[in-house]
Amino acid sequence: MAVLNDEQVMLRDMAREWADNESPVSAFRKLRDAAPAQGFDPDAWNAIGQMGWAGVVVPEEHGGSAFGYLSMGLVLEQLGRNLAVSPLASVAPAATAIAMGSDESVKGEWLPKIAGGEVVVALAVDEGPHHDPLNLQTIVTDGKLTGTKAFVAEGDGAQAFVVAAQDGLYLVTDEAGVTRSTRKMADMRSHAEVRFEGATAVKLGGPELTAAVVDRATALACAEMLGMAESAFHQTNDYLKTRVQFGQPLATFQALQHRMAKMFTELELMRSTVEAALEAVDAGRSDLDQAVSLAKATASDTLKLISREMVQLHGGIGMTDEYDAGFYMKRSAVLEAMWGNAAYHRERFARLNDY
Repeated sequence: MAVLNDEQVMLRDMAREWADNESPVSAFRKLRDAAPAQGFDPDAWNAIGQMGWAGVVVPEEHGGSAFGYLSMGLVLEQLGRNLAVSPLASVAPAATAIAMGSDESVKGEWLPKIAGGEVVVALAVDEGPHHDPLNLQTIVTDGKLTGTKAFVAEGDGAQAFVVAAQDGLYLVTDEAGVTRSTRKMADMRSHAEVRFEGATAVKLGGPELTAAVVDRATALACAEMLGMAESAFHQTNDYLKTRVQFGQPLATFQALQHRMAKMFTELELMRSTVEAALEAVDAGRSDLDQAVSLAKATASDTLKLISREMVQLHGGIGMTDEYDAGFYMKRSAVLEAMWGNAAYHRERFARLNDY
């Protein structure tokens, strides 16, 4: 488990309190039923901006706090516990792309807006049904970007896009040449197909920047998955302690105790790999790519296990929309595929180690 400083402990506790009080799972249910066009609650996003969370990875000279990726992961973990709907996991790596980029005017214009929660900038990378950042067809000719991104998280309400092309990352801020088509996914969150046809683009950096930003986006997805897994585990454990069958609580049945024990050990392993990946980002370690792939493979397998066990161990009620278990399983399915599934990252980890 990561050793947190006082500021990180305060940030984590504040995020947990806000998520529990202002964005419980019931808030997600209401948002799902309301189906706003942008896919999130603007008031909640404004509150996140005011609390400074949108600027956690933004440099101080541009209005952020530069607390780092472990700190951002702590926030997303707490939001993930309650399935809080927020563009934060997409905006943070997009902000990093701008901050690590070479265009100073872009930094001065966009980073303060991101830090204040004034805008949503989405990261657009994948072009097909599977994560494959090394096989991109998007091209830029004379400052005009052309290509299609199949699944862009927060693409419905974004004011700008950080787009991966064959030769690196670009920022697209003008709606001219940009067409969005909403995709309905199992988790009922914002996902859009975004088509760029001669859109004006500013280059941020080359393919090495794309790789660095994708790794950071993957690490943050793992942090959200960690929060979901922790919450799903504890909800299931609490249910087994209170549900009585054959005259005794389900938690007294040895077979179910074994299943919960397995989930607990897998959850602890997941936490160690996810926090290690976030710390690797902050430390600038040379094995960051390996740490991220290890975390994503572990997180995908563990959340899949726990979310499905949550549904099954709740029995019939776990299959109903009236209960929250299905929400965790559906969001899990999307996050497992996002930025590469477990099989992709196991293969990548092997390749990075020359296996």
